[in-house]
Amino acid sequence: MTKIDLITGFLGSGKTTFLKKYLEFLVHHGQRVCVLEFDYGAVNVDMMLLQEFNDKVDLEMVAGGCDYDCHLRRFKTKLIAMGMKKYDRVIIEPSGLFDTDEFFDTLYEEPLDNWYEIGSVISIVDAGLSTNLSKESRYVLANQIGSSGLVILSKTQNHSTDEVGDTISYLKDVMHEFGMSLETNKVCKKPYSDFDECDFTNFMNVGYISQPHIKMSVMESNSYSSVYFLNKSLTLESLNLLANKLFNKVDFGKVMRIKGFIKEGEQWYEFNMTANETNKNKLKNGQDVVIVIGENLNEPLIKSLFGE
Repeated sequence: MTKIDLITGFLGSGKTTFLKKYLEFLVHHGQRVCVLEFDYGAVNVDMMLLQEFNDKVDLEMVAGGCDYDCHLRRFKTKLIAMGMKKYDRVIIEPSGLFDTDEFFDTLYEEPLDNWYEIGSVISIVDAGLSTNLSKESRYVLANQIGSSGLVILSKTQNHSTDEVGDTISYLKDVMHEFGMSLETNKVCKKPYSDFDECDFTNFMNVGYISQPHIKMSVMESNSYSSVYFLNKSLTLESLNLLANKLFNKVDFGKVMRIKGFIKEGEQWYEFNMTANETNKNKLKNGQDVVIVIGENLNEPLIKSLFGE
């Protein structure tokens, strides 16, 4: 049977960065791997972030732009097609707004339960996670952590011991809110740069857990959405001005993340913005796209801000 891993992480947690390091390890050890990007948006930025692996692993995508039930059907159909190829390992990287119950429910259906064996479920959490989350977002966070065999705190090198401790305390409170618990011995606080062969071998075998929990139909409610823009030819400076308005004016809805690619001169950049930080990285190739993600977004008003 094919091992199948799930790498979750709330918006902006750093799961794609982790996935790259994990893939490097698997490829180095001769694993035949396929990555499935599973996003609710109509444009999947994370696929482009993995372009360096095009000749090393197979990359697949479940496209968004349809309703919830349609999306789940596409997910299952894609897994069926992939199951016939008999990979050593399949890794699913979903949107940051993902209910892990979907993963387990789908894998327990025929014929997938005959082809796949659930391997590792890992949740990536920003060590500086905002505590200003709605109940819906707290549920998504708790749901992802609650089934994980391992929780990895990302960006710990950017935060003090006290700040990391405060984040862990907050996670415990969030888990308790939905009838679950967090075992601190299953929390990894090691910076990505310090991961070694032993760590990655462990990541392959952390498994998953099942915790009874309070259920919310978050994804079916359509409270989360994204608005995307193509070919706007923005600069980093103009993008920062727009982002400042989006994050600080409630009229736009609760904007949680802005991501995408822009080109300045001959150089492509991948950018990832939250209310607290902006990260940008050079990229060999890109696509001129900006995606605004959040809760209860005022799409017409956001489009007017971008001149549409």
